[in-house]
Amino acid sequence: MAQVELTGGKKKGALNASGRNFLSKKIFALFLATLVSVSGHLAVAQQAKVYRVGVIIEGGPYYLAVDGLKEGLKQLGFAEGSHYILEIRDLKGDRKAAEAVARSLEREKVDLIYTGASSVTIAVKRATTRVPIVFAVGSDPVADGLVDSYAKPGGRLTGVDIHSDDLTAKRLEILKAILPGLHKVVTFYDPGNAIALANAKSAEEAARQLGIELAERRVASVEGLRLSIEELKPQEADAFFYINDAMVTSQAQFIIDIARVKKLPTMFFESDLVKQGALAAYGTSYYEAGRLSAKYVQSVLTGTNPRDLPVESLSRVKLVVNLKTARAIGVTIPQAVLLRADEVIQ
Repeated sequence: MAQVELTGGKKKGALNASGRNFLSKKIFALFLATLVSVSGHLAVAQQAKVYRVGVIIEGGPYYLAVDGLKEGLKQLGFAEGSHYILEIRDLKGDRKAAEAVARSLEREKVDLIYTGASSVTIAVKRATTRVPIVFAVGSDPVADGLVDSYAKPGGRLTGVDIHSDDLTAKRLEILKAILPGLHKVVTFYDPGNAIALANAKSAEEAARQLGIELAERRVASVEGLRLSIEELKPQEADAFFYINDAMVTSQAQFIIDIARVKKLPTMFFESDLVKQGALAAYGTSYYEAGRLSAKYVQSVLTGTNPRDLPVESLSRVKLVVNLKTARAIGVTIPQAVLLRADEVIQ
């Protein structure tokens, strides 16, 4: 039987074999493309996890730490909205609300809780059992029972120590240098806050050594604090002196504004508050504390156990003074203090 030939002289049987081979290659190529596409989608799905970070703060200047945290995470390539979202819970100075808020965030299965202030962190640890915690605290986290040691935290907490309580005596000494005629300072704190009580004792001892009378105003609520500040008479104190108390910190701007009206010099810990009108501050920056905390937050979110992340100290301490405020309240800051200052706001 004669064979049927096509153009080019190839036989039909040979064409079929070639066609099948071509078809097989095409199917295989399609399979590979599909596999790559599926793998790509899976990779995107894995990358698309958005971590939920609960943030528990007392409000006020503590938002500076949140701003620093966002900036630090951005520098590490973690974008808000794409990689993480913050579930911010502002206690508005009510420390007692911290435990209920912490339990609620743990029930909501946030991936991590970030805390500002020692008293808040202690409450959050007490109220939770599973969620990892990254903190920025002002008192010794070992003494407060938050971690076993700086080098080996040993549990589900780690973070940054900003050493605010260690600087109480030095801060009062600098206030005396700013106001050589200083005789009496007023301070406010919550007697129910163990951290504040410890700092009040440090302030009392420093005041005795400097020959200064410390007028203590014990206030158990934000409302009580505000009322006490508003009712303060000019003859009751030569200056306001801050001790480490998160509730008082939350009301820093209110204190600054009232003190300015009363022409009362103010000495704070948080250096950024001087830009907001305080006369002076000696301490660290909540913003920097937040920025430094970012590496802990990212590490824990991506799988590192907090117990493997040593606690770090924020060692950069600044003296900042505000000449504009000084002029407004009739205070002349000695030249020796201005030369010593790390920053002078004109």
